Amino acid sequence: MKAVTATSDGVLISDVDEPTLTAGEALVEMTVTGVCGSDTHAAAGEHPFVALPYRPGHEVVGVVRAVAGDVATVAVGDRVTVEPTLPCWHCKMCRTGRSNICENLRFFGCGYEQGGMSERFTVPAHRLHVLPDDVSDLQGILIEPLSTPVHAVRQAGGVTGKAVVILGSGTIGLLMLRAVQHDGARRIVMTDPRADKRERALRLGADVVVDSLRPDAVQVIRAELGESADVVFDCVSIQSTMDQSLALAYKGGVVVVVGVPVRPVSVSLPHLQDLQVRVQGSATYMPEDYATAIEMIASGLVTPEDFITAVYPLERVADAFAASASGAQVKVVVTSEPRP
Repeated sequence: MKAVTATSDGVLISDVDEPTLTAGEALVEMTVTGVCGSDTHAAAGEHPFVALPYRPGHEVVGVVRAVAGDVATVAVGDRVTVEPTLPCWHCKMCRTGRSNICENLRFFGCGYEQGGMSERFTVPAHRLHVLPDDVSDLQGILIEPLSTPVHAVRQAGGVTGKAVVILGSGTIGLLMLRAVQHDGARRIVMTDPRADKRERALRLGADVVVDSLRPDAVQVIRAELGESADVVFDCVSIQSTMDQSLALAYKGGVVVVVGVPVRPVSVSLPHLQDLQVRVQGSATYMPEDYATAIEMIASGLVTPEDFITAVYPLERVADAFAASASGAQVKVVVTSEPRP
């Protein structure tokens, strides 16, 4: 079968043996898989936790083609999406209901021996979610990336009635917009250096958008909010956005780090202590976040038309990665269907 590997020489397709089904697993045939920002970072050698070479594809929808004899949660023919976190279930984090930060966490499609950018793959069946009949494959591919912002809202303690700033209007930033809208944010300001992405954020319902490269961006955002931000979601996670986050959350606000940082940034401890600002990390998601994301997508709040801007066949996966890395697209997906 064909499988994709991201290497120091580029994103390559090769012929590999089909994986062997073992106890507790399902064999899934890929239909659609997404290219995530973490994929492009990792392919460029810039992900802090995913080393090259690796098998990409943690955002994936497919069809179950076989199940092990002990599997009862999914059946052959089911359309499914993968919840790619693979916890150990016995460490302190798992025992205390925080399996997303399992001390022995493995992650399908991110450093795991398999990924969804393969014609077929095996995965523990209990990490599969059966898609409702009224949720299409392209809707289904948005469940995993949407679950990250849903989880971030929970990490913030909710945003109902609050003034919110979202730094970055890429895929996660725009899905973050939908998540805070769903939770009832009072006012939402978004930033991005690209005018086209700011325009898309406005179309999707942001109250105000601001060019993040403006030297007075913080002052403009605070003026638009009419006050400091209750919660800032940093979906970029570089030094300049962290600096903006801390200035916007002055005083008593919450900064949630959502984007994967490609390198360390510094924060002012006197600022955190004296202004009582909380900086909160947000890592992936939990099953309840997946459930909320599926509900939001099934209700029509998140649609492929608003987010998926480029589709490539598997044989052009290198082009898909290049398109995603360019910054000109929102969500790039790869399909098993050959296209002209």
